[in-house]
Amino acid sequence: MKSFEKWLAEEVEITFGVQKRKTLPLLDEWMNAQEVFNALEMNQIERLRNRIAEKADEWNEDELKMQFIALLLDIVDYNSSTQYGVFSQRPLLATIQGKKVNGVIEYMLAQGRQIPRKPFFFFHEYKQETKRNSDPKGQLLISMLAAQTLNDTTQPLYGCYVVGRFWFFLILDGNQYAVSDAFTASQSKDIFKIVSILRSVKIYINNLFK
Repeated sequence: MKSFEKWLAEEVEITFGVQKRKTLPLLDEWMNAQEVFNALEMNQIERLRNRIAEKADEWNEDELKMQFIALLLDIVDYNSSTQYGVFSQRPLLATIQGKKVNGVIEYMLAQGRQIPRKPFFFFHEYKQETKRNSDPKGQLLISMLAAQTLNDTTQPLYGCYVVGRFWFFLILDGNQYAVSDAFTASQSKDIFKIVSILRSVKIYINNLFK
């Protein structure tokens, strides 16, 4: 059995026949998300932008999570929907094409109140900018593939991983995946785009239930 943290993205591709694409139509659509923010939200987001601009290269992973990511996700407000639950630090074990993989999902949106069932969005890895010795893209990809297999779902899965101030968004559609360019959270234009992209996940999930 191999844990999520030990997988490289190329290794996932080779082992399970997953194909990396330069982009996918769903990823392009997702990256076009554009929200309108009220004055309070704009002030909160700008405050966080200033914080990460100053601290990104000093924080460890827990500090990045607690002092920036958690507060940004609070602005996004995934807890406002009744269509899914927000789950954190949940173990996941799956057998993909005869190979057992396991790990802990950092943050996930899925159907259920206490037990995550059908997954929609994975926020699986956040790494500090310095001292990084693993592949966050590979970890996210294998966790999404495991959930896809375990839940026997054909719907596209959405995901995100973070390296310090740099945010990357990923879509897994069948056996194909694509990753966005980096968005830099310390830059004013990018941080508002990041929140827009994260909020648009709620629209995607709600549309599944129409």
